[in-house]
Amino acid sequence: MGRRSGVLEFAVLGLLHDAPMHGYELRKRLNVLLGSFRAFSYGTLYPCLKSLVAQGFLVEDNPDVEYVPATALNGKRSKIVYRLSAEGKQRFEELLADSGPDAWEDEHFGVHFAFFGQTDRAVRMRVLEGRRSRLEERLERMRNSLARARERFDDYTVELQRHGLESVEREVRWLNELIETERANRTGRTGSSAGATGSAVPKTSDGRGEEDGSADPPGPPYDRPGRSDQER
Repeated sequence: MGRRSGVLEFAVLGLLHDAPMHGYELRKRLNVLLGSFRAFSYGTLYPCLKSLVAQGFLVEDNPDVEYVPATALNGKRSKIVYRLSAEGKQRFEELLADSGPDAWEDEHFGVHFAFFGQTDRAVRMRVLEGRRSRLEERLERMRNSLARARERFDDYTVELQRHGLESVEREVRWLNELIETERANRTGRTGSSAGATGSAVPKTSDGRGEEDGSADPPGPPYDRPGRSDQER
């Protein structure tokens, strides 16, 4: 299964794990959950649902109305309700426990993070640390690219690359805070991170406190190079 379809499968199973839904409601929930990536269309969602039904992960329920396929003339579609089967619940648990390299990538990380409330703490830590490692590798490449760009490109191109670099740096700082909070919760320590009590001063990636004005606020989960400040 490709990465894009894998992201959608995980998101669909995760949302239906909470409650059965019909396709239109599910699409709205997906747009809220994954809107930072892209808006899903019926053309993307329904093939995924049919595939999950064929694999035995979903069950279609429509007890009141016989299925009426949509046509250009009537534009109608009966409201089939989708719910997880026992196999679908097991599949979601498997995806939830995945902490390998795919979970660190941009789109996969966002979906994993959206379901962190249902994820084992050890898995959360592996995903967060893997994501940070991946971004630190990206930062090194971007810094090298920016150094070369200053010699080869105009000021606007350099500024665009600098903007992307700063976006990744913000996400690394945000990940550092999340990881520190997870570690504090695991060991039962308090006051050592920007946790639920809020008693400690959040630290940036270089160890400085935010009270001196040297750090940007932590970015949102899906901060990504190339997104404008208005989008964030």
